[in-house]
Amino acid sequence: MTSTHRVWAFGADIDTDQLAPGAYMKLGIEGIAPHCLEGVRAEFAREVRRGDVIAAGPNFGIGSSREQAAGALVQLGVRAVIAPSFSGLFFRNAFNLGLLLLTCPEAARLREGEHITLDLQALTVTTADGEVLRCEPIPGFLLDMVEAGGLLNQLRRRVGKTSENALT
Repeated sequence: MTSTHRVWAFGADIDTDQLAPGAYMKLGIEGIAPHCLEGVRAEFAREVRRGDVIAAGPNFGIGSSREQAAGALVQLGVRAVIAPSFSGLFFRNAFNLGLLLLTCPEAARLREGEHITLDLQALTVTTADGEVLRCEPIPGFLLDMVEAGGLLNQLRRRVGKTSENALT
């Protein structure tokens, strides 16, 4: 499955406080998302469009374990984050919420505003110039979780299938 997406480029060490600022945590995800990354790029939450991707430097999602950091990106419609490395807690929270993370050592080659193609079967990113960047493998169960829209949706589907099977 391939798809084309616009890139938002960020540097290294984007932390969870930048993704979900603490001052807005009491508002719920609908109130947090409009402030996502405002300390780094004030226009991001206003101008990001469903299906856009973030390309970033190493250590994306470092900081606290707040799942709202990944949740704000999902709420804004971000399709994927591509970076050389992620915080372990952010990595798991992102997949649990249905946000695709692609670990790509060459993520810095992606340019602001360019349109890239993601191939999830080959786990590659193709730049606007035709350069193919390889991403690290992702376990199938995590890709399934993203496809389902997160862990809870995946579990709901399983429970529904189990209930249907019990009736036949």
